[in-house]
Amino acid sequence: MTVPPNQDDVKKNERTNYFNSPALDVSLAFPQATPASTFPPCASDYYQFDDLLTPEEQAMRLRVRKCMEKDVAPIMAEYWEKAEFPFQIIPKLGALRIAGGTIKGYGCPGLSITASAFATAELARVDASCSTFVLVHSSLAMLTIEAQKQKYLPSLAEFKTVACWGLTEPDYGSDASALRTTATKVEGGWILEGQKRWIGNSTFADVLVIFARNTTTNQINGFIIKKNAPGLAATKIENKIGLRIVQNGDILLNKVFVPDEERLPGVNSFQDTSKVLAVSRVMVAWQPIGLSMGVYDMCHRYLKERKQFGAPLAAFQINQEKLVRMLGNVQAMVLIGWRLCKLYEAGKMTPGHASMGKAWITLRARETVALGRELLGGNGILSDFLVAKAFGDLEPIYTFEGTYDINSLVTGREVTGIASFKPPASSQRSRL
Repeated sequence: MTVPPNQDDVKKNERTNYFNSPALDVSLAFPQATPASTFPPCASDYYQFDDLLTPEEQAMRLRVRKCMEKDVAPIMAEYWEKAEFPFQIIPKLGALRIAGGTIKGYGCPGLSITASAFATAELARVDASCSTFVLVHSSLAMLTIEAQKQKYLPSLAEFKTVACWGLTEPDYGSDASALRTTATKVEGGWILEGQKRWIGNSTFADVLVIFARNTTTNQINGFIIKKNAPGLAATKIENKIGLRIVQNGDILLNKVFVPDEERLPGVNSFQDTSKVLAVSRVMVAWQPIGLSMGVYDMCHRYLKERKQFGAPLAAFQINQEKLVRMLGNVQAMVLIGWRLCKLYEAGKMTPGHASMGKAWITLRARETVALGRELLGGNGILSDFLVAKAFGDLEPIYTFEGTYDINSLVTGREVTGIASFKPPASSQRSRL
């Protein structure tokens, strides 16, 4: 005799199977708005800045945008949540031909700095971690390599190998010129000892550009270290709230031998390092520009899709005001970034120009992303809708390549002629 099933159990199983079914589309069960895995169309070029670009620069921008929307947008939230790097996108990035930026020859594209800047913005518009990965590799490491260009750049330009750039140390971030990692001359090369921290790409980089203090001259020198060199160890930094896809690492250098031919001859002082930082700071300034573009684009679509009180959120006056404020910020940020590029191309850009651009743009981006978080309400804390992820990603961008405060002081020194980085000696004595 067959015992009829308990109806309560049947209903319980139906509920369990319904919510656990892999075929269930939660967005259909709880309709609200299109997630960022299907990226919104670009609506942030309100003042038609595309007209400022050459046809070649426009084509490059669209090529990067298409790749990011097609290949990165569908997976970015998943990898951001896992704090893992999607290695499968590296060949896609290599095919874009943007690594090496303004470098000519050696397989590099020889782009204008304006083209590189807009490429950076398009990367960051979809995913700031992806843009950081490229900038560390391209605008820091590749730009620093000089005498060894033929040896390293062709592979790096195609992303067949990946590079990182190691300056910051556990005790020296803003005060990077005081770094303690040492380089001691020995027969045939150098012995490097010390630590580096926050080094993006370092856990899997094939080529590591490392800065150390020459124990003979006391000046900062640059060196190239290859992956798996004896005495080299890189450990991933866990528990970040932003740029979670970027693999930042702590590097330990335990008597690492570097041959003479891997010394960077163009880096003989911290001033030489600062020259690279000034150029990369322009590129970094375009990250918050692109990130803000993406947040605006997401909010623009979301407000028209999501309804409350029987009307789209876009119909409410206060929401329109916030959206327009965001749009205005983006337009102003683009103009500052574009002018920086033109000053650089004309040979007129100063460290103060680059620093103020990076500082001011990240400040406006912070406001823009915060407004976007407000506009999305509860969904503004979900990485599904981009804004929460961008909210977290902007914080490290606000800090690296010089904090807002340090960059402000760089510009302040330039416009006043007075350096104010260190407290007066009298203040130091009063604390002793």
